[in-house]
Amino acid sequence: MAGSEDHKSICETNNNMSTMLRINRDKCGYCGTCVAVCPEDALELIDAYLSLERECIACGICARACPLGALEVVHEE
Repeated sequence: MAGSEDHKSICETNNNMSTMLRINRDKCGYCGTCVAVCPEDALELIDAYLSLERECIACGICARACPLGALEVVHEE
């Protein structure tokens, strides 16, 4: 994708299916809402950079809470 900066982190792999959290840094406003709602404390906001720091369980809570739609849980084979 030209012009957009996506970051994917593999959260878990089951039966040849990977679940990932995709962070679209072009959409992210670095508000910290996702960090506050993550039950696993997997996300961290460092300066103006959102990072996946710990084990993500791909629950999707952060993606639903994001006011800008910058996070997405994706399933890929």
